Amino acid sequence: MAVTILIPTPLRPYVEGRGALQVDATNVGELLERLTAEHGALRPHLFADDGRLRSFVNVYVNDRDIRQLSQRETPVRPGDTVSIIPSIAGGTAVADTLPKLSHEEILRYSRHLILPDVGTEGQRKLKAARVLLVGAGGLGSPAALYLAAAGVGTLGLVDFDVVDKTNLQRQILHGTSKIGTSKLESARERIHDINPNVRTETFETRLTSENALEILREFDVVADGTDNFPTRYLVNDAKEGPCYRCLYAEPPPPGLVPSCAEGGVLGVLPGIIGSIQALETLKLILGAGEPLIGRLLLFDALKLQFRELRLEKDPACPVCGANPTVTTLIDYEAFCGIGAEPAYAGPEISAEQLEAEWERNPALVVVDVREPHEREIAHIEGTKLIPLSELPGRLGELDGHAEIVTHCHHGVRSMKALEILRGVGFSKVRSLQGGIDAWSVAVDPEVPRY
Repeated sequence: MAVTILIPTPLRPYVEGRGALQVDATNVGELLERLTAEHGALRPHLFADDGRLRSFVNVYVNDRDIRQLSQRETPVRPGDTVSIIPSIAGGTAVADTLPKLSHEEILRYSRHLILPDVGTEGQRKLKAARVLLVGAGGLGSPAALYLAAAGVGTLGLVDFDVVDKTNLQRQILHGTSKIGTSKLESARERIHDINPNVRTETFETRLTSENALEILREFDVVADGTDNFPTRYLVNDAKEGPCYRCLYAEPPPPGLVPSCAEGGVLGVLPGIIGSIQALETLKLILGAGEPLIGRLLLFDALKLQFRELRLEKDPACPVCGANPTVTTLIDYEAFCGIGAEPAYAGPEISAEQLEAEWERNPALVVVDVREPHEREIAHIEGTKLIPLSELPGRLGELDGHAEIVTHCHHGVRSMKALEILRGVGFSKVRSLQGGIDAWSVAVDPEVPRY
């Protein structure tokens, strides 16, 4: 098993565009010599004429700086990850081809220009950079706002949704006047208002295996702002490490992990994380600081506590391991179990059908499997509250011969409740398709939507 060398964005043009390389060596010096022997154009960016490692290039073995270890004699072992961190290198163009700054831009970015880690050259790198945001929602909103304000020259946006009132609690890229309009059009107007110097490229489509490589290859940095597993795995597999599959080799079963629509989210939380994504993007472009590579950042908002874990590279990873088995993009919805028949194969009933049947059969039992605090927001009159987490212990409250319909917010938890009930012998169980939200839309608009 070889040692993995992570190549930062500014140096990838000298290694055939690759973000990670596998090299056999016993110490850092030998590793770098073999790397530059194979990729000669990289050598002057790492070594001075006298053979010494340049002072502005830092090297980390796993999460340790070799300057605090044994310098170039620092041993490396199979499975180790070596990160090359050039402190003043960055961007995708050499200095003499970077775009110039106008007088207006010099004034606009003046607080950047006086920072030693940015300066005029760094700001020109930002202007030359192309960043793609996958999703213009909770994470994409703060990332887009700060990257535009920072002067990233081209922002690409991938989204296919329209602005909904429930988005506004956290998706600060959009406003009330944009409800019902394309998120991309809303984002384009807002970005232009923040910084008319930024060019936006929009892709009003769902990112798929068929179009991902074509879209992603045109950008220097890709920030994933999605909230679904198929797109996360797709973006990961289309990019180069560090790898999401090293952390989670397989997705959870469909419906097990709730989305924001099912589980809820404190609006400021994606704002914080999206801002961190913007910060990491700027660092990669500028070549400044230490990027969040090989580190897993955990944030507990209620405790205001950050924790950091080492993200180990999985040598058996099917994407970036020593013997990758995923070499082309696959059907990610099938991989994540989306669209497949659920194990419980339970029938659903529409809101209109439920209304009609309930009127004909007042003995019909409708079980609300949401949490009590959700019921306080909105509820359907005549339903019985048994939260999904309590259902296995409260089966005695239900008549096994009765007609039962389970419901939740959008229909995910109610299908899980159906599985539980059918599993213990309840045969006359259906799930309300679309949950209480569908009931609000199709039957009773007096029931608030949330």
